[in-house]
Amino acid sequence: MDEEAMTAPGRRAVTGGAPPGRSGGGRLADEVYDTLLGQLMSLRIEPGSRVTIDVLARELGVSQTPIRDALNRMEAEGLVVRVPHAGYRIPPQITRHRFEDMLEVRLLLEPAAARRSAERASSAQVAGLRRMLEEMAELEGGNGPTAYGAFGLRDAAFHDLVALSAENQVIREALARLHSHVHLFRLHHDTQVTHLAMAEHEEVVAAIAARDPDAAAYAMRRHILRSGERFRRLFDEVKGADGMAVEA
Repeated sequence: MDEEAMTAPGRRAVTGGAPPGRSGGGRLADEVYDTLLGQLMSLRIEPGSRVTIDVLARELGVSQTPIRDALNRMEAEGLVVRVPHAGYRIPPQITRHRFEDMLEVRLLLEPAAARRSAERASSAQVAGLRRMLEEMAELEGGNGPTAYGAFGLRDAAFHDLVALSAENQVIREALARLHSHVHLFRLHHDTQVTHLAMAEHEEVVAAIAARDPDAAAYAMRRHILRSGERFRRLFDEVKGADGMAVEA
């Protein structure tokens, strides 16, 4: 973990935003979870690196108990891996196969959630979606991995708000367990992802606000397919670079 991720003793660091389905406040362990999730998203904690409870406790200025609670939760969600007698390790980036599996599940669930949202979302929930777009727009032009990670967290929150307004808790929980946004935004810092995603999100919200279920489902499906193509190119770029290295 680099120096940017550290805080002075006695202070609590909270970065990024609340993960899907949570308010971002609450217990200290939740704040630690939010901090670590933000660092994962911004690549302050790199894939494959090792983290230990005592080091994190010193860096974040808290006791080991909330650190342990947060890491246990992240282990259950597949965001960290416990290493016997050595703390925890950040797993490597997702594989191409895992990425394709996640994309398939999202295509099954998220258009259905958008359709139901257009049918069931309250005026307050539609307003909440629009506010989230405004927050994301403020981060869209930000520089560096921190701003990119913060955008990714709000991207996850946006999709969670759509699922929440669909009033289908099973879909919402299934999408949250995927942690697809965490894994995808860790792949590469690409500002084009944020710019294109914003326009697609606006189409989804416009259809929900218009109470047009078909348009909402179509807009969400198109967004996920386009997002899939954008991130799929990252795998192709890595594969191409590896091939060039072998030939050299």
